[in-house]
Amino acid sequence: MQLTPGKLWGLRRMADAHGVFKMTAVDQRPPIKGPIAAHMGVETAPWDQVARFKALLVETLQEQSTAMLLDPHYAIPLAMDTLAPSKGLIVTLEDSLFDETDGGRLSSNIDDWSVAKIKRMGGDAVKVLAWYRPDASDSVKQAQQDYVKQIGEDCARYDIPFLFELLVYPLANDAHQTKDYIEMKGKKADHVLASVEEFAKPDYGVDVFKLESPVNASDADGSAEVQAVFDEMAGLAGRPWVMLSAGAGKPEFRKVLEHAFAAGASGFLAGRAIWLDAFGAYPDWQAIRAGLEGPARDYLMDIAALADDKAANWSKHACYGDAGAVFQPVSSDFRHEYSGF
Repeated sequence: MQLTPGKLWGLRRMADAHGVFKMTAVDQRPPIKGPIAAHMGVETAPWDQVARFKALLVETLQEQSTAMLLDPHYAIPLAMDTLAPSKGLIVTLEDSLFDETDGGRLSSNIDDWSVAKIKRMGGDAVKVLAWYRPDASDSVKQAQQDYVKQIGEDCARYDIPFLFELLVYPLANDAHQTKDYIEMKGKKADHVLASVEEFAKPDYGVDVFKLESPVNASDADGSAEVQAVFDEMAGLAGRPWVMLSAGAGKPEFRKVLEHAFAAGASGFLAGRAIWLDAFGAYPDWQAIRAGLEGPARDYLMDIAALADDKAANWSKHACYGDAGAVFQPVSSDFRHEYSGF
């Protein structure tokens, strides 16, 4: 894999000086909007309540993060002035609403939002979540593949890193039906692995994978059998990758990270494992802040220290060859080969 200047610079902005990603997700929408709406007894959570919590997340957790993932609906409007310019800015592209069909889930972008706008506003990377099941209907699989491929092409056109998140989900005949943004109970490792294998193909233009545990977080027990599955996933990814928390509890996610770092992960991009306990105090904003500045920050510091000790430097990944992740101009005149726009 060769890196263009924009992609290289964006990836460097997301990591620390040692090439480790310690990134906090603030882009969640249903997991924040749902509890607020339920508490208030309304159908839709008020914008100011959701945005206030996201701004508080940025304020309290950015110091321990190398980058933060924000959404354009709620986080960016209130948090742009708070986010330090030394931190990487990753911006969400996909809509939190998906189309549930008989053959599987279909993803789409946020209305009136694009890779071009993320680049124009100063984003360092584009993040996209796509639901995927290798045993979904052929038409759904093709639609999801086309969706991701188009984003990869747009990221290449605007020379911005593509950070791609994959999640498996229940099909119509599966047990444990849910539309919540949580880890699918009873998921099959083969489904996770096959999904990674598909989107690791060069046609999709993925720069960094944001991956879920290939086994349920509660099964990440430190065994050699579980480690072998993580190792296989890393081999299939074929490029830098980080772990997502998928709503796992703090102890469970830490065990997942142990497996991931042993398999060569370059860090994490996590949200609820860090801040969900504090959010449980809503609407007591003083208690929420105390939870974020206390246990949430302590946990983030703990997994960041674990990453410092055990995560792999993304820029040294084998996919970049012996030279590592460096820009290698084709000619002596950079102007003639660079056509990012």
